[in-house]
Amino acid sequence: MITNILLQIVIYMSISLVFSLVFEKMLIPILKKKKVGQNERYDGPRSHLKKAGTPTMGGIVMLITILIFTVIFAITNRSNVSVMQLILIVGLTSVGFGLIGFIDDYKKVIKHNTEGLNPKLKMIGLFIISAIFIYLVLEVLKFAPTIVIPIVHIAFELPVWLYIIFTIFVLLGTTNAVNLTDGIDGLNGSVSTIALIALGIISAKMGNIALSMILFVVAASTVGFLSYNFHPAKIFMGDTGSLFLGGILAVSSIVLQQHLLLLLICFIPVIEALSDILQLLWVKVKKKRLFKMAPIHHHLELTGWRESKVVTVFSIITFVMCTIAVLIA
Repeated sequence: MITNILLQIVIYMSISLVFSLVFEKMLIPILKKKKVGQNERYDGPRSHLKKAGTPTMGGIVMLITILIFTVIFAITNRSNVSVMQLILIVGLTSVGFGLIGFIDDYKKVIKHNTEGLNPKLKMIGLFIISAIFIYLVLEVLKFAPTIVIPIVHIAFELPVWLYIIFTIFVLLGTTNAVNLTDGIDGLNGSVSTIALIALGIISAKMGNIALSMILFVVAASTVGFLSYNFHPAKIFMGDTGSLFLGGILAVSSIVLQQHLLLLLICFIPVIEALSDILQLLWVKVKKKRLFKMAPIHHHLELTGWRESKVVTVFSIITFVMCTIAVLIA
């Protein structure tokens, strides 16, 4: 039984990897021809200005991949309605977050507006997707409003209203944090791949094999994308990819009732988001910057770190924190 499951995972991951490698390579010249290129911020690191025009929206391949495999897994699990529903909800909700990012990218590359989608509209879109997801979790999957305390493995049931507020905070926080991590060649893809694999292992430990397969498939797709995204990047994932990755990490953790483990699994995105928040507060209160630039990966760049060093160090930290998460889950 275990051998068959492992074989299926290897086959699905291999297909996902090849699909991503082939279609990302095909997408790059198409995007170049259509001039769908990155618009770099003029207030960012000067070294990033040369990246202007690099094809973006590479995350669309991830969305197509998860849609295909969501359908495949839903069909193969159609005899188990609850599992099929969970697969569809996780897959389609994650794509929903990615579509918000797609709209943002579209405005950036077509309208040549580096700010993209209006921040308020963006948050409203993410909020709507989050609210729909929570409704489906509580009313369709019939999950109790419960979170599990790591290490002691105590399931703690919250009042429904508090669960909804907390879960929306987790969804919005994770998607935005992962989005902020996408600022250096290979960084977001590397960190997210490690996080996806860790969460896939945790899901398998908890007996949710279907969900773990989805996570491993997305991890393989992200590795395929990374082949073209390591410095110097030939393509960027854009908000299409970063919001999708943040979305699938968040929704998967929530259906596993492991909200709190995200603090470890997404440790780097959390630090990135905190550095951005601290920078804003410091400027408002102290009238000066705490960091040379936020989020913190840009601060490290401006202090002399090469992009490859940031990616390596942040990936090692992610691996360590994810290993701890797997052990205590």
